[in-house]
Amino acid sequence: MEGRLFLYLGTISHDHSFIMLSHMALVLVIAFALAIVTTKSLKVIPSGMQNVFELYLNGVTSMGKDVLGEKDARKYLPLLATIGIYVFLGNVIGIIPGFESPTSNLNFTLALAATVFVYYNFEGIRVNGFKKYFAHFLGPVGWLAPLMLPIEIISHFSRVISLSFRLFGNIKGDDLFLIVLLMLAPWIIPLPAFALLSFMALLQSFIFMMLTLVYLAGATMLDEGH
Repeated sequence: MEGRLFLYLGTISHDHSFIMLSHMALVLVIAFALAIVTTKSLKVIPSGMQNVFELYLNGVTSMGKDVLGEKDARKYLPLLATIGIYVFLGNVIGIIPGFESPTSNLNFTLALAATVFVYYNFEGIRVNGFKKYFAHFLGPVGWLAPLMLPIEIISHFSRVISLSFRLFGNIKGDDLFLIVLLMLAPWIIPLPAFALLSFMALLQSFIFMMLTLVYLAGATMLDEGH
């Protein structure tokens, strides 16, 4: 716990792996609790949390339609919406003093990015077939295949690094900024920073969700020239 502010879960164990996993589980519990509260009494005219989540799901669907079309946007809505909620909650929980963002840990963001990598490649193979999917790694011209293949492979694996390090770096930087601010001026001055960090948490979850959407489109819509 050296160099950290007080963490509630640190009173149970100082092992950082335990603290990170506990915060991951806590974010999951919060996400499930929000889902239960929202769906336990659905109304024709939404209000409260139902209204918030309907606006969110409509926004994700609308975003998906622009990239994938209406049918696939609805098909991949559960994945994209879940990623958005989980990453956002994982980002924003670290803004609350006494808690730590699981997304500020590189192991977590690598695992999340690797899951997206495996899933969009799986969908690309399922939709297009193994032969057709990997044929697009060879490029449009046969004689360029020896050059294009390693470039495409490196490009796809670099997406894991890009997704994970972007999220990790931004949230880790936000957490460190907040720690320094709370140590120097723990009362009134940090309040505007909370608003800024909340916006950054929302922005980073949107970027992660949007990139997942783009990678899915690139893997499944080969005939459309993506």
